[in-house]
Amino acid sequence: MTNASIPDFIYGTAWKREATAGLVELALKSGFRAVDTANQAKHYSEELVGRALVKMSALGIPRAAVWLQTKFTPVDGQDHRIPYDSGADLGTQVRQSFASSLQHLQTNYLDSYLLHGPYHYPSLGEEDFEVWRAFEEIYRSGAAKSIGISNVNLQQMEMLVKNSMIKPTMVQNRCYANRGWDNGVREFCKRHDIHYQGFSLLTANPHVLQNTRIHEMARRFSVTPAQIVFRFSHQIGMIPLTGTTNEERMKLNLSISGFELSAREMAFVETIQ
Repeated sequence: MTNASIPDFIYGTAWKREATAGLVELALKSGFRAVDTANQAKHYSEELVGRALVKMSALGIPRAAVWLQTKFTPVDGQDHRIPYDSGADLGTQVRQSFASSLQHLQTNYLDSYLLHGPYHYPSLGEEDFEVWRAFEEIYRSGAAKSIGISNVNLQQMEMLVKNSMIKPTMVQNRCYANRGWDNGVREFCKRHDIHYQGFSLLTANPHVLQNTRIHEMARRFSVTPAQIVFRFSHQIGMIPLTGTTNEERMKLNLSISGFELSAREMAFVETIQ
């Protein structure tokens, strides 16, 4: 993978705490070449991701071979360990958080930098655009190869694309099957050449993994129900995230290129309730 490559699978590091470094190392050894984190000590251990990347570089997987993504998290998403001056203007907060992330991750650039979530709902407000202008500056500097946003709805995406100088190239959302796998945002992203990342594909949809027909598909292809979900995500153009802590599941998640779901099977998964 080169620096410019877009991954087809991302390893997520939320809620791993002190196990973060070891799990990132295991994920890279298992074949992952993309890692997602955030500068949010409440749910992520960004510094431990950096330690793992340095260790793996020494073992033959250099930083340039790993697509690395982190996030700026607003104050209301942080605990007391805020990685920037919360009294500063928003642009300064973004710049301080970004510099902190580079230090934690022991790198001089990021492949993707995301706003962890908008300040306003259901639309965007001035704070969102102030932060986005700081993101645009970071992108122009070359320190972030792409910029984007997470936990966003269709109205917010329409506003951001319409009113920004530099358009987002990444979106990361939680996907619920009973909401059409976020099809409104996905289709918008497809029309605007924005890469869509889906997380919680398994944990948000336990009923899908228990569905009788999903199990029938899995038996037919000699795979697991989870592999059916991840194969579905690939075929609809979604980049899935997984945070599994199990080495065997890591390898299974990555081995989904050997089969293809039919149009009828895809339609079933896409409309499953």
